Amino acid sequence: MKRDVIIALDFKDAETALSFLDKFTDEKPFVKIGMELFYAAGPSIVKEIKARGHKVFLDLKLHDIPNTVKGGMRSLSGLGADIVNVHAAGTIDMMKAALEGVVREDGTRPLVIAVTQLTSTSEERMQNELLINASINDTIIHYAKNTKAAGLDGIVCSPLEAGMVKEAVGQDFLTVTPGVRFADGDVGDQVRVTTPAKAKEIGTDYIVVGHPITKAEDPVAAYRRCMADFAD
Repeated sequence: MKRDVIIALDFKDAETALSFLDKFTDEKPFVKIGMELFYAAGPSIVKEIKARGHKVFLDLKLHDIPNTVKGGMRSLSGLGADIVNVHAAGTIDMMKAALEGVVREDGTRPLVIAVTQLTSTSEERMQNELLINASINDTIIHYAKNTKAAGLDGIVCSPLEAGMVKEAVGQDFLTVTPGVRFADGDVGDQVRVTTPAKAKEIGTDYIVVGHPITKAEDPVAAYRRCMADFAD
């Protein structure tokens, strides 16, 4: 599998997102549609962007009782997304239910991955606010093993943890990693971050990049810089 850069379309509405994508006349970048855009524009935004020729990571992080997640995934599966996700904290049974729900009538399905710990979560917050007393690394490895046991394809983790996840769970287990910034950029609200080049060295499969591309003076140039630093 080739490494790829996923652009986070964290925009307030469909018009802004589609206008941004219009800038890419020579490329069809892989994109992420998260809560902000999906809740504002609805399911049709996924279909519209897929129709334009882009791959889509639908980042809604489902986390509920197994039957509810199974039904939610059944509703989402017809949108044509290439990757969907849940929270690993929802338990193995919930992740198995998600996998059952996402299979389409023709037997195909998107990749299904699970969020371990958000890149905005520090070990101190995890222990003091969530009362998880294990280290953040041990927690992420445990969640990754649960995710694989449930039959999912991979996890979302920070790029700093991708290497250890692959060592613990297997090189074919996908790692999708937000928290990527250029060395000369602002880290924003994320605390576990690294650069595209370092993420490639660590061995992650996909990096998710938002503001360093979407807020750049020349987004296409910023995307190409990411691709040059990270992709195969």
